[in-house]
Amino acid sequence: MEPVRRKALVDAALRVIGDHGSLSVTMSDIARRAGVSPALAHHYFGSKEQLLIETIRFLLRQLRDDAVTALRQAATPRERISAIIRVSFNADQFAPQTIAAWLAFYAEAQRSEETRRFLVIYARRLRSNLLAPLKSLCPTDAAERIAEGAAAMIDGLYIRQSLKSAPIGIAASIALTEDYVNALLAATSPSPRRGEDVRRTDEGVSDAGASGRKAEIAAPSSGPVGHLLPEGRRDDQIEPSQGQKT
Repeated sequence: MEPVRRKALVDAALRVIGDHGSLSVTMSDIARRAGVSPALAHHYFGSKEQLLIETIRFLLRQLRDDAVTALRQAATPRERISAIIRVSFNADQFAPQTIAAWLAFYAEAQRSEETRRFLVIYARRLRSNLLAPLKSLCPTDAAERIAEGAAAMIDGLYIRQSLKSAPIGIAASIALTEDYVNALLAATSPSPRRGEDVRRTDEGVSDAGASGRKAEIAAPSSGPVGHLLPEGRRDDQIEPSQGQKT
């Protein structure tokens, strides 16, 4: 029963944090939501702080696992970019309580070095996941600029979801980010030769006379989703803190 109860406590922590909009919750609050005693919660996690760390690790693992699953369907660098964008805005990540929990962890990162470490892992992973396929489509300096800009758009649009008076939906968030990437990729592409048929599509600019590179720049309207997790990157791995159960 231990894995089941630990998972129930993590789920309860997400819901309670989401309801409160901060990490100023008690172990009793979380245990009550999970339907267990506070003593049992302390038995499994030792302290509220350790339970909160396990909760953010759960969020990162969920994002990583969704990404790996989705990436298996991405055949080209451009599809990988679309996959990264789409998995960042999937329905699970856009749940109100999940958004509230992420924002609470960002606030906590100003005080907690361990929480900040996990958020740095997320930021590095997002940037590298965007940068790797972009380098196949444009020069390195341009790829770095596009990756930084797209990552900033993803984070910014996600934060704006917390504004209940003016939320931006999943489809609109994906479309805005895709438009940004398409525009910059088109700007870095070689100019079409005279006399070739250049046409604009809903996904970007394609050159009918060019070979396969232009076709990759236009994002598919219903492409797969996911994250490319770079291999061999130790800072992209979520390592448990010393003494923490895995």
